Amino acid sequence: MSVAVDFAATDQEADRAERPTAPAPGRMASLRRFWPYIRPHRRALLAATALAVLSSLTAVVIPLIIARIIDGPIARRDFGAVFAPVLLVLVLGLLEAFGVWGRRWLVSKPATMFEITMRAKIFRKLQALAIGRHDAWESGQLLSRAVDDMATMRRFVAFAGPFLIIHLILIPVGLLTLVGLSWQIGLIFAIMAIPLTYICIRFEREYAVASRRSQDQSGDLATTAEESAQGVRVLKAFGRGLFFGGRFTAQSRELQQTELLKVKLDARLWSAMTGLPQLAIAFALGYGAYAVVNGSMTLGSLVAAITLANFLQWPIIWTGFLLAELNDARTAGDRYWEIIDTPVDITDPADPAELPELIVGELRLEGVKFAFPDAKDEVLKDVSLKIRPGETVALVGATGSGKTALLNLIPRLYDVTGGAITIDGIDIASMRLTDLRALVSVAFEEPVLFSASVRENVALGDPEADDDAVRRALDVAQATEFVDNLPWGLDTRIGEQGLSLSGGQRQRLALARAVLSGAGAGGRSRIMVLDDPLSALDVETEERVQDRLRTVLAGATTLLVAHRPSTAALADRVAVLADGQIVAEGTHDQLLRTSSRYRELMGGEQQ
Repeated sequence: MSVAVDFAATDQEADRAERPTAPAPGRMASLRRFWPYIRPHRRALLAATALAVLSSLTAVVIPLIIARIIDGPIARRDFGAVFAPVLLVLVLGLLEAFGVWGRRWLVSKPATMFEITMRAKIFRKLQALAIGRHDAWESGQLLSRAVDDMATMRRFVAFAGPFLIIHLILIPVGLLTLVGLSWQIGLIFAIMAIPLTYICIRFEREYAVASRRSQDQSGDLATTAEESAQGVRVLKAFGRGLFFGGRFTAQSRELQQTELLKVKLDARLWSAMTGLPQLAIAFALGYGAYAVVNGSMTLGSLVAAITLANFLQWPIIWTGFLLAELNDARTAGDRYWEIIDTPVDITDPADPAELPELIVGELRLEGVKFAFPDAKDEVLKDVSLKIRPGETVALVGATGSGKTALLNLIPRLYDVTGGAITIDGIDIASMRLTDLRALVSVAFEEPVLFSASVRENVALGDPEADDDAVRRALDVAQATEFVDNLPWGLDTRIGEQGLSLSGGQRQRLALARAVLSGAGAGGRSRIMVLDDPLSALDVETEERVQDRLRTVLAGATTLLVAHRPSTAALADRVAVLADGQIVAEGTHDQLLRTSSRYRELMGGEQQ
């Protein structure tokens, strides 16, 4: 519990520090923007980095001690004088080992807390974004940004970032020490650094492009895999498994080509990072041997210089890997902030209306207009409709007439582009989203179930509901019998998207969820929005559900989409939607007599 509290406080503090969200100029802008979220852990991270620097510097000191041993006790053949410097080397070695252990211990919790914080932030952002924004992204892209990219950022915070700092200190200190031992050998390594610097700059530029392409392609691949897994029944039924397999393979090959390009760039860098230091060591060894023979350099200094040069080649080599990690982290940061910087279109008003204690539940649509984002034409042009408290109105219209779009406007999954929707005379745009969605209970035509128990799925809108309330909702939806026959009843996990259930069973559970939310949620839920909730049921089950549903609907203001005459007959009144407007209203029987359009929609049924 304390961890959760600390995390929440950290995230709020970071949010305040991070505003405004407009990216700063510069190629590392996306990484700099993570600083407010790293800052709460800066002491542990700085301590870990300092410990790593000190432990690495011991490896620079050890060759100097070896030089003194060779030029001192060994040259004088004074074996007794060897023990003290050997003991010092042992102590330094133990310090180096302790530094490695301490760094990893200090950095582990901050890095994982950072990852948790950033994942929670992007999850909350995705929940806040309007449905239209979600429609613009593939699910695999969102998944890869929330999971894979954050794992990349954690590795950078825990490993690559600190070690880049360590190497920026260690390599210059090592080179200066080399110069102190022999300026000629130091000059050899300084010359070697010139082509290495050019190669690193070129690598950093080219690898950044390949890294972004790779991560985007990984997201596309994840989308295809997810869609194929969720739609496996459709693919099998239509024999299209091989087609999607070919698409998956083609995307995999594109990703493979990009990864091979990254490997090629990486290999070029590693070859230079490995080969040039070795070449420099060869020249240094040749010069050192000549200098020792001529007496201008001691044997101990030569051994120390070559030992130090061998040690320094590893930080130089690893810098290539760290630069690749830096580019991957920068790309991950770019992709992350693209989501976070997306504006939230549907928000709480600046001065939200306070709802009265008693909500009667009168729903009114006044000249409502709506167009999908980036669409030229309006789906709804001028919809006006009044639904009295406790009344059930069925919405009927041809496919594509905007019925589902209209239903989505009531809980503000989308916002109207014109007109207004009111509840008890209060514009829903002036309400807090939590207040509005506590008043409105929803069931969609395509039931969405989660990988959780039956109880958790049904009680999604009213988590405090007890088993009796859940069972009453299941009874209304005629789902009690099949739920009791599941292996663990209410505790049975129904699997992702409820694919272990039939379409009718999934729809009944979704209906039970809407019924429970409509009857519960602290007694505030007064409006039910049902998108053809009985479409997947057989005739016999539909009749039983309708009998129970009439009792539930009598206590709530209900707007439901109907495609069947039997569903429309549930309603007190029917509204016909066409050309973006309500073109006819009346009871089911009245419209059958007076509206040819309604008779056509109801399959030509005559009175």
